[in-house]
Amino acid sequence: MAAEIVNPASDGNTGADEGTGTAPDGTFDPAFALHRGGKMAIQATVPVRDRDDLSLAYTPGVAKVCSAIAEQPELVHDYTWKSQVVAVVTDGTAVLGLGDIGPEASLPVMEGKAILFKQFGGVDAVPIALGTTDTDEIVETVVRLAPSFGGVNLEDISAPRCFEIERRLQEALDIPVFHDDQHGTAVVTLAALRNAAKLTDRSLGQLRAVISGAGAAGVAIAKILIEAGIGDVAVCDRKGVVSVDREDLTDVKRELAGFTNKAKLTGSLEQALDGADVFIGVSGGTVAEEAVAKMAKNSLIFAMANPTPEIHPDVAHKYAAVVATGRSDFPNQINNVLAFPGIFAGAMQVRASRITEGMKLAAAEALAAVVADELSADRVIPSPFDERVAPAVTAAVAAAARAEGVARR
Repeated sequence: MAAEIVNPASDGNTGADEGTGTAPDGTFDPAFALHRGGKMAIQATVPVRDRDDLSLAYTPGVAKVCSAIAEQPELVHDYTWKSQVVAVVTDGTAVLGLGDIGPEASLPVMEGKAILFKQFGGVDAVPIALGTTDTDEIVETVVRLAPSFGGVNLEDISAPRCFEIERRLQEALDIPVFHDDQHGTAVVTLAALRNAAKLTDRSLGQLRAVISGAGAAGVAIAKILIEAGIGDVAVCDRKGVVSVDREDLTDVKRELAGFTNKAKLTGSLEQALDGADVFIGVSGGTVAEEAVAKMAKNSLIFAMANPTPEIHPDVAHKYAAVVATGRSDFPNQINNVLAFPGIFAGAMQVRASRITEGMKLAAAEALAAVVADELSADRVIPSPFDERVAPAVTAAVAAAARAEGVARR
């Protein structure tokens, strides 16, 4: 069913016909029709029908609530939307597959993220596109905005700045800060890999994985796989395996080399794949079929670059027992929407001060369990539209937050 277009046309001169969805080049495009006027709006949850309503929703009634919060700051969670709303923050430097397109051009994606929060997790979210790429300025701005929000979802901020921004914000704030490009991808990848290993009668501890890409997603996936007990994992960047003997590593990659690659591999990605059980692609580029053919029997291939997987499924299926991509038109889509709505919903339900590694692992386990009794080569991860997903992840994350002592109710 086509989406109903409910937004009014803009009166501004945008270069597109807002009434018909005609794109700037003069052709009809349903994407322009859908985005006309934006994809979201603010809606009141209380009526303002008469003077009595007005006096309660605004002055003078609102003064009582403000005074109570001033005396007891924790009441802000009960009498405002704070504990139910997330700031979706970007600087527009790493937007989907588009790269550094700037804050204004990132807004359609941030609006999309916000409506996914609401649709799949029941969490309200506000897009905030910042007109700066300076790390200090981003941190300072978000810290100053934080009193209005119960959580911060960092989105589409390029590496390596994203690592420092997330770390500094979590240190400065007492609300969850979560860079979805890192941790959402990692949680869903781990969930799918757990089920793929189960389907092929193996444990994570029996697997050697190779990750193509040492950016935000690659680093986070490596960390969560180590936490989950993977046998070994090597991460590759454009120059090959990230190993301790390389002298060209950034601080982030040097740290990465310290806890990965127990086999002490060196050389290229293709060399690392020789005998590997798992390929995880979060980098783009293309892996030669000759290298794929040298992977271990019953290999697991997660080629997640969009729109072009590093290993096309037609090639991957020749050699792999399970194939996953980042695309919705192939089975086993590794889609962040399976994780972030439930993670934030669970964290905010218990007013967690942060999202811990244990909470991420719990989210992955809960997500994997949704389809654990329904496994097949084409079903190691549930669909985003599976109504069991968000409740399962929310409950698991809330329980983990309590167990780890970061819950405040």
